[in-house]
Amino acid sequence: MDRCVYLPSLTAQVDVPDNGILSRTVYEDTLLKVVLFGFDTGQLLSEHTASVPAIIQILEGEAELRLGDEVVQAGPGAWASMEANLPHAVIAKTPLKMALTMLHGAKPGA
Repeated sequence: MDRCVYLPSLTAQVDVPDNGILSRTVYEDTLLKVVLFGFDTGQLLSEHTASVPAIIQILEGEAELRLGDEVVQAGPGAWASMEANLPHAVIAKTPLKMALTMLHGAKPGA
């Protein structure tokens, strides 16, 4: 049986909390996991790594992304692909909504 998940608006699936960070998993299977984040201005997701490749997509707002040794300013529509174990961090410059897709089914080096 085919499986389909349809969300008409990712941004409507997560709120921006006052003075905090909110996360919500909207999809997960054996191959991938999609987590939406809402950040209030100034909130920081401190530097960390993930054991699987991942993709960040900025949905609303402005952020500073630290991707390994690079620091980039990212706004709506920005997209970043990260290899496994890449140190990364997110700082919300304005109220921010972003999607994080973790690729559990990715082959090493893919």
